[in-house]
Amino acid sequence: MRVLVVEDHEELAEAVASGLRREGMAVDVVLDGEAALQRAAVYSYDVIVLDRDLPAVHGDRVCEGLVARENRARVLMLTASAGIEDRVGGLRLGADDYLPKPFAFAELVARIRALTRRAQPALPPVMRKKDVTLDPAQRVAHRAGRRLALSAKELAVLELLLAARGAAISSEELLERAWDEAADPFSGVVKVTISRLRRKLGEPPIIETVPGAGYRI
Repeated sequence: MRVLVVEDHEELAEAVASGLRREGMAVDVVLDGEAALQRAAVYSYDVIVLDRDLPAVHGDRVCEGLVARENRARVLMLTASAGIEDRVGGLRLGADDYLPKPFAFAELVARIRALTRRAQPALPPVMRKKDVTLDPAQRVAHRAGRRLALSAKELAVLELLLAARGAAISSEELLERAWDEAADPFSGVVKVTISRLRRKLGEPPIIETVPGAGYRI
C-alpha cells in the first residue's frame, strides 16, 4: 500500500509517516498543496492523507483538483476543526473520509486500511488464495496453517498480488505501489523481493511469472 501524507507541520508529517512505515506502508511526504498535486500526477497512491488547513493551496483546492483529474487515490482529510459543517464540506468536495485533529494513531491506520478495502472491486479484511491467507491489518500471513515470517516489503508485495485476484502485476506497478520515491528503479529490488517471497511461501510454487506482464498468484 502506498500513501501520500500532505501536512504542512513537518514534525507531525514525519511522525505520521514513520508510524505508517512501521505498519508496512510505503509513504511519501509533502508539505504543501501544490507539491501534493504534482506528486499525485506522477505516482499512483492508494490513499492520500490530506491536511485541510494547508497554506497557499488550501486542502479543499487539492481535493477538488484530485477529483477533477479522476485520481484513483482515496482521500482521508484531516483538520483541526471538528465542526459538522467542516466535515460535511470536506466530504462534498470529494474526500472519502474525515478525521479531526488531534487523532489517535491507531484510528488513522484503521481508517487508511478501511479506505483501501473500498477499492474496486472491494477487498475482504482477510485475503485468501488456495492455502495462502493474509490479514493486512494484523500484518500476518499463513500458508497451510503455517505462519510465514515475512518482511514488511514481502507482505506488501503479497498483498498486491492477492488483491489482483489472478491478474498479472508488472514489476513497475509493484515498485510504484509497494516502495516509496526513494526506491531505485534499476536496483532489481522487486525481483529480489519476489525471489525471497517465493522461497518463504514454499512448495508447491504459487507465484507465477507471466512473460511480458509481471507476476500473479
